[in-house]
Formats: sequence, C-alpha cells, structure tokens
Amino acid sequence: HQTKGVSYESLSITAVVYFIGAVTALLFFGRISNHLGRKITTLLAFGLAAAAMLLFLTVESAFPLILGRFLLGLACGLASSSITAYVVDTAHPDKQWLASAIVSNSPLVGLTIGALASGLFVEYGPYQLMLCYLVMLGVIAVSAALILSGHETVDSQKGLIKSLKPRFTLSNPSAYPVAAITFVATWALGGFFQAYGPSIAAEQLHEKSTFIGSIVFASYLFPGAIGGLLSGKLTPHQSQKIGMIIFTLSLAGLVFALQQKNLIEFLIASALAGTAQGAVLTGSIRSMLHNAQIKERAGVLSIVYATCYTGAAIPSYIAGQLSNSLSLLQLLYCYLGLAIFACAFTLFYPSHERTVAPAHMTKSLYNE
Repeated sequence: HQTKGVSYESLSITAVVYFIGAVTALLFFGRISNHLGRKITTLLAFGLAAAAMLLFLTVESAFPLILGRFLLGLACGLASSSITAYVVDTAHPDKQWLASAIVSNSPLVGLTIGALASGLFVEYGPYQLMLCYLVMLGVIAVSAALILSGHETVDSQKGLIKSLKPRFTLSNPSAYPVAAITFVATWALGGFFQAYGPSIAAEQLHEKSTFIGSIVFASYLFPGAIGGLLSGKLTPHQSQKIGMIIFTLSLAGLVFALQQKNLIEFLIASALAGTAQGAVLTGSIRSMLHNAQIKERAGVLSIVYATCYTGAAIPSYIAGQLSNSLSLLQLLYCYLGLAIFACAFTLFYPSHERTVAPAHMTKSLYNE
C-alpha cells in the first residue's frame, strides 16, 4: 500500500481472489488426489505456489499481485484437500486428534511463520520486497523433495474427469450446520487480519514498524495451534461451544483495545481469539470427519475448506466495499456482530454429534 500505491480496495480484492481460487480448486479439483494420488496432486499445488511467488517478484501495480494471489489460492485449495487427506491417511491409530489439530491449524502456523519472517526481511534484510518470495521458492523446492521421498497412500484409479464434477460428500451431515457457522465466523476474522493487519498496526495502533505489523497479523493465527491441542481433551461439541464463547468475548476485547489504541491489550485479545479459533476449528473438523472412510476424506475436507474460504471471502469483499466509508474500527464491529450470531447459533442449535468422545478416550476415527 505504501510503496506501490495499491489501494485498500485492491488489497481487499487480493484477499477475495485468493479465496475464489481456493474455493474453485476445492470444488472442482478437491477429489483428484483420489485418482492421481496424494503425492502428484501435492506437487501440482507446489508448482502453482511457485508460479505465484514469481509473480510477486514482479509487482509494480495491483494486477500481478491479484493474479499471484489467485494462483496461490488455487495452490492452497489443492493443498487443503490433498495434503490434509495425506496427513489423515498417515495418522497413527492412537493419535487421531493430532491429525485433526494438524489439519485445522497447520495453515495458521504457516501463515504465522510467513508473516513474521517477511516482516523481519522487510525491516532488516536486503531486497526487502523480494527476499521473502525467494526464500519461499527455496522452501517449496525442499518441501517437494520431501513429498517425493514419502510413500503414496492412495492407488491411482480411473474416473479423473468425472471427479471434476463437484460432489458434496458428508459422512456426518448433522455436524455440518454448526461446523459451517464456526468456519465462517473464525475465518472471516482471519481474512480481516490478512487484509488489514499491518494497516491496523500503522494507522490505529500508531506502530510504524513492519515487524510489529507482522506480529499483529500473527497474534491471531499462531495461538490457533495451541487451541487445537487443548481441544483434544474435549468432545467436538464442547470444543465448539466453549471455543465460540471465548472467541466472541475476545473479539469484543479486540474492539475495546482498538478503541483505546493499546497495542498490548490488542495482542492479548487477539491471542485469546486465536486460541479459541483453534479449538473451534479442530472440534468442527473432528465432527465432520467422524466415520469418514479413506476415499471420503478428500471430499469431506474439500467441503470443510470450501466453507472456510467462502466464509472469509464474502466478508472480505463486503469489508472492502465498506472500507471507503467505514474506519477499520467500525469494520471490526461488523465482525463482532457476526461472531455474536455464530456463537448464539452454536449454543442453541440442536446437536446430534454427542456420540463423538474426547480424543483421549477414542480409538482411531481415521483408520477404518
């Protein structure tokens, strides 16, 4: 925004096209790993991500940034079905809760590492606007080599073209309504941080350091991994209810901290919201994967992440349209309203998933 003159509206569009790319991949290509294999599909995702990095190296206006974000969305959409299914396929029978925690929170950890590293590179490194993308190209290459060394968990089969037709696979349909509303509420706030995190630090909290902007962004994402681990002792239903209550209260704390322009209070509230998000997401994904067979997992996870990305894209687009007339604080009030609605829905919607026990009391959900 400051160095290339990209407007706030264009920044919000970059978030929207990223989510569009991800949802497109999930809807149309979400099950191709059942036919091509998990490894080949994962390598295809890495190739798209590498192409996006090359585009980011050439940014002088909004267009290459928007196109790169779209390709990155396609890559992440493919990864959300193929890599996550790969993780679940290889999960230890006695650690099925860990697979859900990894699936739901590894994107948050990755985004956190990326945000902090890029902030450090921009603040202190050479080639400030290029170094992070060069590093990512190296990381992609190493990751591809590691995937190549792994074993395939799915045998190639016919029907690739038919698999491109969207098909919604739900092994536990009764769990979807509550899971969907929690995905929307938590990922919507994540989209807000993606689009405006650095701007919040600079304009609302008066912190001009790029690294501080990265910390603001990461403060919501990284604690999700902690919340995912903590939820292992709860049933999915308990994780959703308790998590949404804490998430909503923490979002109210974010609004208060932003009103006070207090960085420390903002980071604390953000970390609490992120922890709650991790618990909610892990519980919701566990409920969605309950009783899912190996050939159903990619389809179920495609629906999970398509819902997540859509839940982030639509509010991000609306926020972008409103950003010309509303302040970031006023926009955050809108996200608080969404969280209150989602919390009420989670608390009062009739639950049919009470048979899913806490993770430490169950055998594998994923290795039937």
